[in-house]
Amino acid sequence: RALWRTRYGGATSIRFIVPPGAGPSAVAERMNRELRDSLDPRAAGVTVSPARRLALEASAGATDFGEYFTYFSFFLVVSALLLAILFFRLGVEQRLRQIGIMRAAGFTIAHVRRLLLTEAVVLATAGSLMGIGGAILYGWLIVYGLRTWWIGAVGTALLQLHVSWISLAAGAAAGIVASALCVILSLRAVARFSPRALLSAQSVDGGAIVGGNVRRSRAIAVALCIAAGVMLAAGFVRRDLQSGMFFGAGAALLAACMFMMSASLRSRNARPVSGRGAWAVARLGFRSAASRPSRSVLSAALIASAAFIIVSVDAFRRGTPDLDAGQHSGTGGYVLMAESQLPLLENPNEPSSREALMVQGEVLARARFTRFRVRPGEDTSCLNLYRPTNPTIVAPEAGFIESGRFAFAASMAETDAERANPWLLLQRSIADGVIPVVADATSLQYVLHARIGDTFTIQTGDAPLTLRFVGALADSVLQGELVMSEEHFIRLFPAQQGYRFFLIDAPGVRTAAEAESIAGALERELGSFGFDAVTTADRLAAFHRVENTYLSTFQALGGLGLLLGTIGLAAIMFRNVLERRRELALLRAVGYDARRVSILIMAEAALLLGAGLAAGVGSAVVAVAPAWLGRHGTRPGAGLAALLLGVVLAGLVSSFVATRAALSGNMLEAFRAE
Repeated sequence: RALWRTRYGGATSIRFIVPPGAGPSAVAERMNRELRDSLDPRAAGVTVSPARRLALEASAGATDFGEYFTYFSFFLVVSALLLAILFFRLGVEQRLRQIGIMRAAGFTIAHVRRLLLTEAVVLATAGSLMGIGGAILYGWLIVYGLRTWWIGAVGTALLQLHVSWISLAAGAAAGIVASALCVILSLRAVARFSPRALLSAQSVDGGAIVGGNVRRSRAIAVALCIAAGVMLAAGFVRRDLQSGMFFGAGAALLAACMFMMSASLRSRNARPVSGRGAWAVARLGFRSAASRPSRSVLSAALIASAAFIIVSVDAFRRGTPDLDAGQHSGTGGYVLMAESQLPLLENPNEPSSREALMVQGEVLARARFTRFRVRPGEDTSCLNLYRPTNPTIVAPEAGFIESGRFAFAASMAETDAERANPWLLLQRSIADGVIPVVADATSLQYVLHARIGDTFTIQTGDAPLTLRFVGALADSVLQGELVMSEEHFIRLFPAQQGYRFFLIDAPGVRTAAEAESIAGALERELGSFGFDAVTTADRLAAFHRVENTYLSTFQALGGLGLLLGTIGLAAIMFRNVLERRRELALLRAVGYDARRVSILIMAEAALLLGAGLAAGVGSAVVAVAPAWLGRHGTRPGAGLAALLLGVVLAGLVSSFVATRAALSGNMLEAFRAE
């Protein structure tokens, strides 16, 4: 009994004397039962966790990027549908005479619709099968890029492509249904024509519309602009709704621009074009876009959707942080951040403590440490691909809270003092044992999938611990940890002694070389504690690099949209020139040379291309302005300007090639038919 009461034990075994008449097995069973009842594994720090379930939950990933690909693919899908409508409409217009003959021979419009619908479904099925192969190839390229070119974003080369045949089948079915709807929409205009009119018609476009319909289109555009403004305001006020409001506002603005363009093209300008020279010919070419207004609007919408994706995604890129940023920046004004494998019980800011730590050198005297207690856990930053269930918790010493460093994106501040310094929220006493913590806004939204005021439960061994997010830091180096007050930390985690995380200020340091020199000196002098130091600018740049990499993958979707837009513009110009060969032949006969005819056609292409780019870029700039201001995104750079310039050149070159192909041939025969 004396040995049993000894706290740490002084023996390696215990021998029991069995009383007379008692069986050894019965005594052993009784001892085992009493030991099980008296021992508490939790007192020794032993916890039992469902490892398999936790691993499966973590493997789901911190962020479902499929959701964001769906968001950014929305405009690409819209572009593809517009292109499908455009090509089906062009196909129907090429066969108007054939449809007229069929109608005259007794075929009803229902029969014609059924024949063309069957043809479209067959083509769409073949296209969907090819699209499945393209989707797999595109996914493989993205995963390969993350394993090689963009490995800094994921930190592992073990990624593999996972193909879901259910998703591929659903996408193919949706494509077939969308193609069928495109045919039905294209044939609605054909039903308005009589068989005799179809024999001589060249287009199903109704041309100009009455003034009342023009006013209605403009009214719809104004209503969409108002709706976009409301959604932008809602996204600015409610950051948790910002993504949905952002895309909704962008779509509304794009639609408003297209309605305004349609109304402008259909309300024909009756004033004659006067003047001479290339500009007068170009203005005549601008008028040509109104000859087929629906076709022109579809072409501009293709370009606008792609430009919107490229500009909006680029606005969310993070720039390179400055080493000497202020106290309310993402670095908090600190130059270095460090971790130690063993806790430091001494305060390295005091000379006597540095002597106790056997730290020497004047370089270290320039460093001012802000110490944090650490409860080890999982990384909650974007560098962690897995979903954290037991995040790392740090607690700063008291002076840190009073310093009011870093900028907050949002908080639960209620008093003037809390609004001036939201760190004071960590000292709140919340009912029911809930502990207030602060997290980085990026981690809170994309990794922990929570918002201000939400709670998060972790297992601490004895009982679950509930945390409440009372503040969110704006783009900070504390993205990987949850911050708790030191008072709460000592009460909850008494076994975590000393300090193991440090933010270090170095007055007078302005260059990266000086900061790295101090970091190297710290690692040498405190190497026995496993000290590892890095500049705060480098750590923040690592976070930004991950975000920018994912944005690059999203921006690639915009490149596909631009490809669709360029193809659509070239097809429209080719079709327009074919339909106007007689008109162009007449212009050549009255004195227009080949150069003037080319200027006339290219002016129309430039108008459609410019209108699409202006609508896409303008709506993207307005839509992302609140989010850009709130996230401190980078300003558009030379790369974005070069990309948009490339779009302009590609569109003009493709239109020129299509124009040359359509104008080739005998213009005399076209003139005889005029």
